[in-house]
Amino acid sequence: MVFQNPRAALNPIRKVGHQIEDVLRQHAQAGSNDKTEKAVALLEQVRIARAAERYHAYPFELSGGMCQRVMIALALACRPQLLIADEPTTGLDVMTQKTVMDLIVELTRQRAMSTILITHDLGLAASYCDRVVVMEKGRVVETAPSAAIFKAPTHPYTRRLMRATPRPGVQLRDLLPEGEAAAIVARAPRPNGAAVPQVGNREPLLLVENLAKEYPRKGASPSLGRLLRLNGRWSHGVRPAGSDPDASHPNATFRAVDGISFTVRRGESVGLVGESGCGKSTTSAMIMRLIDATAGRIVFDGEDISTIPARRFAGLPLRRRIQMVFQDPTDSLNPRFTAARAIADPILRLGDIKGAKAVRARCEVLARQVVLPVELLDRFPHQLSGGQKARVGIARAIALNPDLVILDEPTAALDVSVQAVVLNLLQALKEELGMSYLFVSHDLQVVRLLCDRVIVMRAGRIVEEGPTERVMTAPAADYTRELLAAVPHPAVQV
Repeated sequence: MVFQNPRAALNPIRKVGHQIEDVLRQHAQAGSNDKTEKAVALLEQVRIARAAERYHAYPFELSGGMCQRVMIALALACRPQLLIADEPTTGLDVMTQKTVMDLIVELTRQRAMSTILITHDLGLAASYCDRVVVMEKGRVVETAPSAAIFKAPTHPYTRRLMRATPRPGVQLRDLLPEGEAAAIVARAPRPNGAAVPQVGNREPLLLVENLAKEYPRKGASPSLGRLLRLNGRWSHGVRPAGSDPDASHPNATFRAVDGISFTVRRGESVGLVGESGCGKSTTSAMIMRLIDATAGRIVFDGEDISTIPARRFAGLPLRRRIQMVFQDPTDSLNPRFTAARAIADPILRLGDIKGAKAVRARCEVLARQVVLPVELLDRFPHQLSGGQKARVGIARAIALNPDLVILDEPTAALDVSVQAVVLNLLQALKEELGMSYLFVSHDLQVVRLLCDRVIVMRAGRIVEEGPTERVMTAPAADYTRELLAAVPHPAVQV
């Protein structure tokens, strides 16, 4: 079996090569004399470059895609007849997703295996599966060849899934079942009767200039040094253009974000896309002031906030104006807090509402804004569905009426029907409250639906930027074209 979260499935304190050896020895596939050779051979079969070197790596030293390849190697170690892949590409960018799925298909054919792909990504199912089985509430509701089920679904639930799948030629509202759109937009008015800022009011809210982040690698092992040097993103202080310095230098640093500049205007949604490790999350963490930048400026509403240390920024009034919705709605909620307590947390820390009754009333208003039933406020995270937890995270982020919300893959772990509701909710909240969004994602179809402009990053640098429709239909950069070509497109008929 290939599990959904490779980092959680792998032992964090054992080298990946030793973990493969464990499986080989446990099932009598190798002895003490040939276990290392066979483990390296398995890493080579799943196309891990420099397999003998990566044999000695720990999971935290590998990217998400590399960890998933290690999981595939573990699953193939005993030469199975059936491979079960449980959401093997959740959280992976489209380039890595395509590489992983192409690898699974190729190995399935080479070894004459059968494969069960468990997924909520209908594009993957359409592109890689011979047959599709649709389940609802523990029961199979439809089974058909892949081409047939996407062209002519027969069950209402299947049609609902198809309708909710982001694809070219549709708008956000088109993803919702008929009659549901009204429920998304019918929410409480803007607090204190404030007017909603017009989206056309486009003065810059956020200005990022020559932003860079470097991580010191003093004492890095020679093998790790070689890996990072080959990646071409090492520097000594200020890196000369095109240089390839020796990674073993005592002052070597890894530049995760390499001098990027962009703006986010008031009422605008800007998408930040790129493959894993390109610097998206580091950029959003610096803007959020969770980490300090190495160089460059972050100007928020005319004030340079990059000069304020991250630790001190957390307690300043400016913090309430920049909020974040995190990628995993489960991990980002305190399991000991009820939904109401989680939503109230920023209010209690930074808000000006006093008294338990007033705070509770504000939480109920926020729950109605995100279409979360008020009776669920006293439940703990484990008692809520994925979509409900996502709404709690959104309610917490908008609790202080921020001007800028950073959305870090907010729908990556959600099925398409829940994703459609959350995306429509985010769009409605933006229009209602006049917020700006910085939307970090690897799902280009979702970015197309939600964002006005898109920024494409690669290896810490911006390779393309422009209006979303133009970038998606007529990309200027070769890398952008590669990203778009890697997106699976189901031929959905609804």
